[in-house]
Amino acid sequence: MFEVRFHGRGGQGAVTAANILAVAAFKEGHHSQSFPFFGVERRGAPVQAFTRIDNEPINLRMNVYTPDAVVVLDPSLLEVINVTDGLKKDGTIMINTSKKPSDYDFDFKVATVDATSIAISHGLGSSAAPIVNTAILGAYSKAIKNVGIDSIADAIIERAPAKKEINAKAAKEAYQKTILGWENENK
Repeated sequence: MFEVRFHGRGGQGAVTAANILAVAAFKEGHHSQSFPFFGVERRGAPVQAFTRIDNEPINLRMNVYTPDAVVVLDPSLLEVINVTDGLKKDGTIMINTSKKPSDYDFDFKVATVDATSIAISHGLGSSAAPIVNTAILGAYSKAIKNVGIDSIADAIIERAPAKKEINAKAAKEAYQKTILGWENENK
């Protein structure tokens, strides 16, 4: 079973991203589930969401405590939450940032993408509060490779609450612009 934990802030679309990833995995023939965890339920508060993907039915019904991958929608969370808590030794962290993976000192594989700039350029949310969830899914697809970008785009078109085609384009652009720290960062 492959487990993913999303970290975001209320209003950024972490819960929607987890749901879209589950739908995309299902479209590729996998079993999947997604669900949120809310602390203080208000816009801007830290939010977690989870996705599980497997080739067998998933009967587990609990939070993800030892994820294979962590997706960070808001890089400011790195300063207030241990987003890598429980991340498996060979795990991957995807961060929405303009920084390069080598700018981070994690003992995990790091991928980065400037999902904020991509969201703003596509008019997703506002410049003060961009909605980066679909762009970060493009980064997920490139970094993890267990769900293809075309399935992600199809799931976005099926499940995004608004601007479906534009969100799908943002995901594809992010896929192209994601920097994988375990490869040459200048590609």
